[in-house]
Amino acid sequence: GHFGLGFYSVFMVADRVTIDTLSHEPGAKPVHWESDGGIAYEMEEGDRNEVGTKVTLYLSDDCHEFANEYKIRTTLEKYCGFMPYEIYLNKKPAAPVKEGETPKEEKPVNETSPLWTKHPNECTEEDYKAFYRKVFNDYREPLFWIHLNMDYPFNLKGILYFPKIRLGYDSLEGTIKLFNNQVFVADNIKEVIPEYMMLLKGVIDCPDLPLNVSRSALQNDGFVTKIQEYISKKIADKLSGLCKTDRAFYEKNWDSISPFVKYGCLKDEKFCKKMTDYILFKDLDDAYKVLPECLEVKPIDEEEEGERTEAAETKEAAEDSAEKTEEASAEPEKKEKTIYYVTDKVQQSQYINVFKKAKMNAVVLPDEIDMPFIQQLEVKNEGIHFKRIDAGLEEGFKAKPTKKLEEELKANTETLNGLFKKILKNEGVTVKVEKLKNKDVSSMLLVQEESLRMQEMMKQYGMDPATAGKGEQTLLLNANHKLVQYLLTHEDGENVKTVCEELYDLARIQQRPLEPEAMTKFVARTNEILSLLAN
Repeated sequence: GHFGLGFYSVFMVADRVTIDTLSHEPGAKPVHWESDGGIAYEMEEGDRNEVGTKVTLYLSDDCHEFANEYKIRTTLEKYCGFMPYEIYLNKKPAAPVKEGETPKEEKPVNETSPLWTKHPNECTEEDYKAFYRKVFNDYREPLFWIHLNMDYPFNLKGILYFPKIRLGYDSLEGTIKLFNNQVFVADNIKEVIPEYMMLLKGVIDCPDLPLNVSRSALQNDGFVTKIQEYISKKIADKLSGLCKTDRAFYEKNWDSISPFVKYGCLKDEKFCKKMTDYILFKDLDDAYKVLPECLEVKPIDEEEEGERTEAAETKEAAEDSAEKTEEASAEPEKKEKTIYYVTDKVQQSQYINVFKKAKMNAVVLPDEIDMPFIQQLEVKNEGIHFKRIDAGLEEGFKAKPTKKLEEELKANTETLNGLFKKILKNEGVTVKVEKLKNKDVSSMLLVQEESLRMQEMMKQYGMDPATAGKGEQTLLLNANHKLVQYLLTHEDGENVKTVCEELYDLARIQQRPLEPEAMTKFVARTNEILSLLAN
């Protein structure tokens, strides 16, 4: 009623509108008003004999759909479902009630006191769930909700729901309905509601919101910024509170909560700062840990080191080991703040086995949002570094180093590096021989963390990730494995070529599926090896 837009919107569907009204003032006369949508209108004394107003719309030819009960009811429920005045929809005037009969109770189309207008103490769990089902037509119950109720420095009420999300199946777009004094304005107004909050479902009613300005003005309005900050703080407080007081519930529902939290951390620095210590990571044993717990690196069990070499018992080995220890202790903080991760537990299972043998752990980051998310954490938390488990092997995975062993490995590396380059005809592959504690591992590919992240980024942009990091592959061969020992003692053997190609493909297949041609050769070669064994 402030700008005349509310009433004159009737001419969007009507060619002609009449109004018959009678004021409640004593002695008032009825008035009849009529217009065909132009600036002119006619007004005269009417014949209405009861207090109130009747507005009659004569629908345009292309708007007869609004004479349909279903259409008008759904329109009223959408835009006027929570108006503070009762609205009734009748197909025809109610029949006169006969003497002795109880009049049939009419139910309004709208709810004049919606749940968000009440104090949280007045609302039960079932009230919140019933309201969610009614407004969002979602048969699945929400995980939990946040009741917003603020009177100062601005008036804002509402309820935000965290829905159950099935990653890979559900759209990650929620619905936040914006109201002004219980009158529906629009869904998902990004200029008012932060983008990452669109993953939620809910209603926000803010009578103080300046709706008579453009959206671009809203986006830069200081008042709107305060609204966003308030809502963001309430959500962060709710999530951190859940993590501290009901960790079991928080962990159980983390898979549904995590897309919102990670997206929020990428989009809102203040939200990220509040949530950093309450982000959960699932480790290789399916246990959940917050970020500070992930940084608690457990020492490798010395009993699992395996056999020691004779040289390790010598004075030279002891001095060499002490030197290595001194170098390692020079930067303990860096080691403690490295968090290892895997992106695919099946594809990277060989690396996982190596980690578990060494009593090491890693977190699982399988989703596309995880790469930009961990980069954000690295930027905002100095000293923390994420490294994929196939980006390098730390000292803890190798046999106890001695000077004699290092010289032996260096010589073996030179021998096998030349052999593989000759057989594979691939100058981009560099061979490195190490003595790993795990004797079951024959070969692994090591790639720089920077190359791995580049591959993930290219994948997200629809590019071929195989083109990233070419020429930077290191083929790690385990001197503790019989196949590698065979190559070192049978350089001219008839099966050397087959073994080299098989070791390379076995290492490649641990990182990503082989290309069709390479896979065909791998299967044929494996069948050939099995035939040799059978014979």
